[in-house]
Amino acid sequence: MRFAHFAFFICALTVICARLNFVAAESLPQNSDDSAPLVTADAAAAASSIPSSVANAVVKVFSTMRYPDPYRPWSKQAPAEISASGVVIEGKRILTNAHAVLYASQVQIQPNQSGDKISATVIAVAPGIDLAVLKLDDESFFNTHAPIARAPELPQIKDAVLAYGFPSGGASLSITKGIVSRIEFVPYNFPVAGLRVQIDAAINPGNSGGPAVVGEQMIGLAFSRFNEAQNIGYIIPNEEIELFLRDIADGHYDGKPAMYDDLQTLENPALRTFLKLDKSVEGMVVHRPFHGEASYPLKEWDVITQVAGTPIDDQGMIKLGADLRVNFRYLIQKVAQQGKLPLTVLRAGKSMLVQLPVSPNRPLLIPSLNGEYPPYFVYGPLVFSKATQEFIALVNSVAALNSLAFVHSPLVTRRGDAPDAEREELVLVSSPFFPSKLSRGYSNPTAAVVYSVNGTKVRSLRHLVALLRDLKDEFVTFDFDRQGGEALVFPRKEMVAATEEILTDNGVRAQGSSDTLEVWKGKPAK
Repeated sequence: MRFAHFAFFICALTVICARLNFVAAESLPQNSDDSAPLVTADAAAAASSIPSSVANAVVKVFSTMRYPDPYRPWSKQAPAEISASGVVIEGKRILTNAHAVLYASQVQIQPNQSGDKISATVIAVAPGIDLAVLKLDDESFFNTHAPIARAPELPQIKDAVLAYGFPSGGASLSITKGIVSRIEFVPYNFPVAGLRVQIDAAINPGNSGGPAVVGEQMIGLAFSRFNEAQNIGYIIPNEEIELFLRDIADGHYDGKPAMYDDLQTLENPALRTFLKLDKSVEGMVVHRPFHGEASYPLKEWDVITQVAGTPIDDQGMIKLGADLRVNFRYLIQKVAQQGKLPLTVLRAGKSMLVQLPVSPNRPLLIPSLNGEYPPYFVYGPLVFSKATQEFIALVNSVAALNSLAFVHSPLVTRRGDAPDAEREELVLVSSPFFPSKLSRGYSNPTAAVVYSVNGTKVRSLRHLVALLRDLKDEFVTFDFDRQGGEALVFPRKEMVAATEEILTDNGVRAQGSSDTLEVWKGKPAK
């Protein structure tokens, strides 16, 4: 029964991977040959009062994307051509969305009302908050295209807003009109959160990276829409843009600080009675601290009542101006200094001030590629890689995930865990066997997480490569972290000897990524 479930999982994985290129291309903005302008009647009327300098600063972005293929980590997916929008900012730069240029092998921009395309280079990218900055090969473009002024404050609810960009359906600049509907502090791309402004102006594929304008000033950058409803679009407000630009001023993006403790609201009456809290006490309860060390500032059942002196209510919200409430985590990016966040905590009836360490990075046993390509190593007919969120996304179906859960795969059971001393990352077999007589009689091990090599537990992909490099035994045995299944036993010398021929037969240019080859060619451990 266990083998049947695992076999069914492999079949599901194969189908999903076969469709990967189609799904990726389908979900991205596509170029269009239709040259009809996309300007709504309302927007056309409103646009007449907008300075021409606004439209002059909006550009179309063309990207040739080469996405990673976690299923075949030695290669990249086929090139995909997409288009988006961008806007001129100070410093002779173009601001756009990260998802418009991440994994781009070539980027070009085209000015409004121009047939010329100018080559561009991505100089900074933040996938978490979905922002990127481009530099142009020909900076004379900026002599006639000045940046738009950015509003210094958040817009007001019901402010009239115009969204500029180059959505699919036409080649000309599109201008749509709406109002500011909502402002919240919400998750972006895990684990990053930020302010998000909702507008009801139409935003479609290709609008990404275009400016949203109130009056004569830009209030943010379009980046997404809610597909299951009408006229719900989202922009990244200037406040988040300013944080990003300040961060990259030194040439490196560090990220937004955040706290990762598990918290719960203080709304339930029984919970308040249990904690012996006065009616005047409001805040958030620490359910599980991020770290369990005695020196860690937060403890279970602490009540966080203030952030840098700003009160938190029982739903974890704070007042922002007269009419706006947002999640208290919004304050972290504003008040944290040198990685410390001042919190007022009520513990056992006593109020105290603590300094909580905050960081832009949350270590995960199964991380995101975050703009990188997956590392890999080929050993005989086996391909090893590290487990990533992108690999799991390939098996994101009920049948596949049920099969992984049935065999107790750590791809499911440890998805949210942090690395530890025993495991820095999960190492898995990313692909089916390459054709070889060495694998005769074995089941397809795709998505199996390696537990040990010749009895030694595997900590990371580099550790696995080092173990294989230093082996002197006649046989090499791979055990996997799952219920059921089988161990794989191979003659060690034949595995090493067969690798080069297998690489040649399958058109694989290198036995591993640069980091794993560095280990493989290194000196054996003493």
